[in-house]
Amino acid sequence: MLSYLILVSLLLVAPSLGQQVGNYTSESHPRLPWQECTRSGCTSKSNGAVALDSNWRWTHITGNYTNCYTGNTWNTSICTSGAQCASRCVLEGANYQQTYGISTSGNALTLKFITRGENTNIGSRVYLMASESRYQMFNLLNKEFTFDVDVSKLPCGINGALYFVQMDEDGGMSKYSGNKAGAKYGTGYCDSQCPRDIKYINGEANVEGWNASPNDTNAGTGGYGTCCAEMDIWEANSISTAYTPHPCQTTNDGGQQRCQGQVCGTPIRHDGICDPDGCDFNSYRMGDRTFYGAGKTVDTTKKMTVVTQFITDNNSTTGNLVDIRRVYVQDGRVIPNSKVNFPGLLEPFDSLTQKFCDDSKRAFEDATSFQKQGGLVHMGRSLAKGHVLVLSIWDDHTANMLWLDSSYPVDADPAKPGIARGTCATDSGDPKQVEADHPDAQVIFSNIKFGDIGSTYSGTPITLPQPPLPPGYNPPSGTTPPTGTTPSSTPTNPSTTNPAPAATQTKYGQCAGVGYSGPTQCAAGTVCTQINQFYSQCV
Repeated sequence: MLSYLILVSLLLVAPSLGQQVGNYTSESHPRLPWQECTRSGCTSKSNGAVALDSNWRWTHITGNYTNCYTGNTWNTSICTSGAQCASRCVLEGANYQQTYGISTSGNALTLKFITRGENTNIGSRVYLMASESRYQMFNLLNKEFTFDVDVSKLPCGINGALYFVQMDEDGGMSKYSGNKAGAKYGTGYCDSQCPRDIKYINGEANVEGWNASPNDTNAGTGGYGTCCAEMDIWEANSISTAYTPHPCQTTNDGGQQRCQGQVCGTPIRHDGICDPDGCDFNSYRMGDRTFYGAGKTVDTTKKMTVVTQFITDNNSTTGNLVDIRRVYVQDGRVIPNSKVNFPGLLEPFDSLTQKFCDDSKRAFEDATSFQKQGGLVHMGRSLAKGHVLVLSIWDDHTANMLWLDSSYPVDADPAKPGIARGTCATDSGDPKQVEADHPDAQVIFSNIKFGDIGSTYSGTPITLPQPPLPPGYNPPSGTTPPTGTTPSSTPTNPSTTNPAPAATQTKYGQCAGVGYSGPTQCAAGTVCTQINQFYSQCV
């Protein structure tokens, strides 16, 4: 995920990261209970809490108020090297609500976009904790992850994200002697972009080679980046949403690794050790313009439940990841994920499989770094190692969030499949404008559940109507548009009186379930096996 941090600093509140602990502000994690579920029911994890990422925190010299980092530059009179800076600077606790706009109530977490007080804070990122000093770890294989979300106050250019990254459980404290703060103070972040705006990495300041950002007065990039595998469950605003796996060829099958230069994907974006693009399923980009948004099938003016299932080839937590499926629940309706709507170009996929990723990247002429970094199988190996849950709200100083909610690249024809990702204008999303126009933006995450497939949600399944074809798209010659679309002028194949053979589902494909209308006959050597009432699989 593209993640750039913005924090307007004053004399005593500089947005930075120290690796020791100060004593001016006590650290008290806001409580956020969640539930773990089996088919017998759910139990509450009442000790759940969130910790603020350390890149947002004030860092200063031990024993006084002198900043180690101010604006978008290091104080080089203190930080002459990464190790020296870490040894001289401390990281302070956070006033979550007053300074950062982070609050919890019951099982709900609210992240406000802009918070004004003694200083002005923009955006935030927090991690779910298992204890005061350790992140909560999740192995998602053969499980489902469910949460409620309200995106009604997220306009174009802002992203309310929920995702997993392969961070160290203790924030790297045991691995790196310079890190004295650990998970309690939100250290150890990494993701598939190998971000270089992280101020401390591996217990050392990222001061050497640091360059201030030309368009962000509070950020910059250093000589190092920090890489790890990333599973984006939810990148969204009220316009568009996408879910996306990003495998990495780092140590420990995607675990955190410091990088330099081309290893980070700099200057050639797709030649690093991580997949920065991922394999995304964005309903709008996949040709269904009626599925997600205000007043649409999944109505973004209302709270919704989002369910993501991680299907393995042997229905176990140690199998190969073969399918990542999505279901929504809203107003008591179980809404299956939308289907790809480019007949003649792509099959009507409705989930993330390796075939979907291969075919969509070929059809959209996207880079194939997802395949290069091991694809879905390698992503599964990473998930089996354990991931940390991240929740954030942010705007984008690099690409204005157009990759999520507009047409991107902006100079491409939006009628070309894969270019249009949402209805936002191509000149939207500029952070200065977004911050000026939408100071009240926020996202609310609540009712987090994790457990056996089919155990975290209920409702009445519905069948989706066939959406019209995207504007400007004409199926290739010899194909027939789906029922309910406007036929193109291209002639279709003549009909025949011979009955068509029954379609056969491939191994690991869906073969039955409530609301399912695809092939029910499995390929030779496989049997249609029920996972739950909504999903059966050829295994």
